[in-house]
Amino acid sequence: MKTKAAKTVYEISVTDLQHVAKEILERELTAEEVVAVGHSVGDYIDWFQAIENAIYHHV
Repeated sequence: MKTKAAKTVYEISVTDLQHVAKEILERELTAEEVVAVGHSVGDYIDWFQAIENAIYHHV
């Protein structure tokens, strides 16, 4: 069982990746592209700012 500190609170799924790919590329990602995008998508998200915004919105 995961501790509260280890629990995941947000995930991006392959379905999420494919949804965006269909909108911008008008096709699904290949298996190799899913792996590549999945490994790097977090590099483009300002996690600190996203968490800060959520905290200020709810607290």
